[in-house]
Amino acid sequence: MSLAPRAVLVHRTTEYEDLLARHGTHGQAAFFLSSRGRSIDEVARRHRHTRQALADVAAAVPLQWRQSRVERVDLDRFLFAPEDVVVVVGQDGLVANVAKYLSGQPVVGIDTDPGRNPGVLVRHRPSDAAGLLRAAASPAGAVDELTMVEAVADDTQRLLALNEIYLGPPGHQTARYRIGPDSPAAATEPQASSGVLVGTGTGATGWLRSLWQERRSALPLPAPTDPRLLWFVREAWPSPATGTSLVAGELGRGQGLRLTVESDRVVVFGDGMETDALDLTWGQTVRLGISATSLRLTV
Repeated sequence: MSLAPRAVLVHRTTEYEDLLARHGTHGQAAFFLSSRGRSIDEVARRHRHTRQALADVAAAVPLQWRQSRVERVDLDRFLFAPEDVVVVVGQDGLVANVAKYLSGQPVVGIDTDPGRNPGVLVRHRPSDAAGLLRAAASPAGAVDELTMVEAVADDTQRLLALNEIYLGPPGHQTARYRIGPDSPAAATEPQASSGVLVGTGTGATGWLRSLWQERRSALPLPAPTDPRLLWFVREAWPSPATGTSLVAGELGRGQGLRLTVESDRVVVFGDGMETDALDLTWGQTVRLGISATSLRLTV
């Protein structure tokens, strides 16, 4: 007998909850914000809306389903199961945060603050949750297959991201590495820079787009479902030992970008999750490309 689906509600603490954790009481939090020209009323209102949205979504889960909740800070310790339906209740960025921990489970994005969030990934309202959950659990449910990027190190460490993967120094130093296409016969170039960014079409509205605009790149930005990635080197430094000829490019399915570390330490993280990163050291190699796993976002 197959298990009933499990609805996993993903959320994060609100700004109001963070303020209470830091200052102890509502009054002290209000005083802190007022000293900085802000009112706690708006913060408290958004908190109430978020908590009400979470309660409404939880109430919409079918009675025969199982249910679980996980906060953003606990995602790296939570075990997702194949039969899960993941319901992200919050902001667009929270969908990206959870995507790297999934392996094909359908995702429903619920916007807790319409008008404040762009709604690119959290496309639905809490009142739509019941119908969306049934659709997500159905094999015929409509989903967008959003392209993801992956980094695979030579020691088998693997990292997934929905928006982008960044490789660079852990602080404000310079990263040194050798870069080139992932092909034994391809030429590579030694570089010194502040890092390399490899992004998807979903990430083309954020960090990737800012680099694309800064470079006035002629490469067309991918759409979220396009099997295509763009990559850019940030602030490559020319010197007698390092070059700047390989600073941007495009990767299709089956293509890869290979970097070999030539400094003491390089970190690799995705979608801003610096606390869940790969640590690479001198001589290690990492390959970046399109992941075989995509994010199945319920439409």
